[in-house]
Amino acid sequence: MSETNLSALTTLGVGGPAGTLVAGTTREEIVEAVRTADAHGSELLILGGGSNLLVDDAGWAGTVLGIGTHGITVEDGATAAGARLVTVEAGHHWDDVVAHTVEAGLSGLEALSGIPGLAGATPVQNVGAYGSDVAQSLVRVDVYDREAQQLKEFGVGDLRLGYRDSLIKRSTVNGSPRYVVLGATFALYEDEGRPVAYQQLAGALGVSVGDRVPAARVREAVLELRASKGMVLDRKDPDTRSAGSFFTNPIVDEAVAAALPEDAPRYAGQGEGKVKLSAAWLIDHAGFHKGYGLPGTPGESVAGGRASLSTKHALALTNRGNASSADLLALARHVQAGVRDAWGLTLEHEPLLINCSL
Repeated sequence: MSETNLSALTTLGVGGPAGTLVAGTTREEIVEAVRTADAHGSELLILGGGSNLLVDDAGWAGTVLGIGTHGITVEDGATAAGARLVTVEAGHHWDDVVAHTVEAGLSGLEALSGIPGLAGATPVQNVGAYGSDVAQSLVRVDVYDREAQQLKEFGVGDLRLGYRDSLIKRSTVNGSPRYVVLGATFALYEDEGRPVAYQQLAGALGVSVGDRVPAARVREAVLELRASKGMVLDRKDPDTRSAGSFFTNPIVDEAVAAALPEDAPRYAGQGEGKVKLSAAWLIDHAGFHKGYGLPGTPGESVAGGRASLSTKHALALTNRGNASSADLLALARHVQAGVRDAWGLTLEHEPLLINCSL
C-alpha cells in the first residue's frame, strides 16, 4: 500500500490508504497508466479533485490514478452558430476554467462558478447549478475506452446526459469507469451573457428570470451565493469539508409532487408529467435542520457528532474535523430514512461511494 491516505486527497477528508498511487500529467500518461493497471488486473480508481467521493476508511487496494493534465485552448474564429470552441484538459481545475472563459469575454459557464473539482468530471455528472448545466454548452468529450482499448470521441448527444447523469457515469462501478475522460470541448459565446434561468440568482442580481446579464456579474453573484451556503472550498470553514450536495433533487410524477405541502418547492420542465423537488426542503421539513448531527459520537461537532449537516445548507454532509466514513454514512442513512418516513421518498446520493454503500 502507498503511504498516502485518500483522506488527504478528498474534500470530505475521509478515506484510507491507496494501494498504488500514480499521476497522469499528459493524456498519454493517463492512457498508459490505465492500460498498465488493466493489464495487471489492478482495480482502478480515477481521482480528480476528490470533491465527489466518499471513500471507506479501509481505502482502495488497487491503483489510484490522479488526473493531473492542464490546459485551455480557445479556437480562433467562430462556428456557424457564432460560438467559440474551448477545449479543456480533464485535470484542469473547473473554477479556473470558468474564470478563464469569463475573463476572455465568453459566456455559457458563468453560472457554474465555484464548483469544486476538475473539468473532466463535469460531463460525467452533467454538473449544474442555478438553472444551468454542462449539457447546455458541451460539444464533445475525448475519452479512453478501456473495454475497446482505444481512444474515442463522444458528441454531446452520444453521452445521453440527464440530471446529474451520463453514459460515462452509468458505466462507472465503484469509482472505476469504462470511459476515462481526457478532455472536453465547450461552445461559448461572445455576447452580453446567457439569460438568467434561476430565481434565486435573478434576485441576487436584481433582475428578472430571462434577463441577460454580463457573465462577470453572474460569476460574482454565484460565488457569493455558493459561499453563503458553504459551497466554495475554504480550509478555515468546516462547512466546506463536504462533497457538496450529498443527495440529488428527486424527480417525481406530478401526482407525487401535488401530495406535498403547498410550500414545497417544485420545478417543472423535467419531462412529460415530471417535476423536480428540493431535497434540501424535504430534509429540513423532515426535522433535519442545518447543523444536525447524530448524538453519541464525541468530537468536534455542531450537534454532538463528528459528522453533521452543514450549518449553512441542509443538503451538505460535513466532516467536523475527525469523522470517519462510517460516521458520514450513518448520518446519511439516518437522514435518508427520516425523509422516507416523512414523505415516502427515498433520496439518492450524489457522491460516488468507494468501497462502501448506504
